[in-house]
Amino acid sequence: MSVRRQRGRPPHPDVLTPAEWRVVESVRHGLGNREIARRRGISADAVKYHFQNVLLKLALPGRAALRHWTVIRRDSALFAKESDMEQPGMLGAIGQISRKVADIAAARVWYGEVLGLQHLYSFGDLAFFDCGGTRLFLSEGAGDGESILYFRVPDIGLAHTALASAGVEFVSAPHMIHRHDDGTEEWMAFFNDPEGRALAIMAQAKA
Repeated sequence: MSVRRQRGRPPHPDVLTPAEWRVVESVRHGLGNREIARRRGISADAVKYHFQNVLLKLALPGRAALRHWTVIRRDSALFAKESDMEQPGMLGAIGQISRKVADIAAARVWYGEVLGLQHLYSFGDLAFFDCGGTRLFLSEGAGDGESILYFRVPDIGLAHTALASAGVEFVSAPHMIHRHDDGTEEWMAFFNDPEGRALAIMAQAKA
């Protein structure tokens, strides 16, 4: 008896496909469709297609609701990690400071060769340096001159819940912004201080 193969893509065990998750994480990070397309190397129409599919699957009204959607992808190290309820979940040391630069190539030379900071890695128009244990994040583009402070937390889920309960208004749910070659994941969530300046919490998750 022959078995008829089903057409189309095989079913995915998660609520969203990997491509849809990549768009979700980018939306949570505050990126627009064109910027997502540029960074992902895909067309703006493809981003729009995935974005609309996500809204339909999750029954969400729009972009703002998606930014606050807190579900974690199943293939993430954070999904398998058990929360340590004994950890306070509040802020630790500053783990990263971001700054806008007009020319990322010139900035890499100046911060690396002139200041002598250790260059960690670069992605396109982004560059990262080590400042004695604190990461300096440079990105090319126009900015308002304000640096963003990123506070380390042991458990980003607990920290997000604890700070929100204390009255902090987050502009995005915790989201994975990058997965390194060794599987280490970088997670962040953004909020504003009373004067509207951006701050963030950050954590790493390892498989």
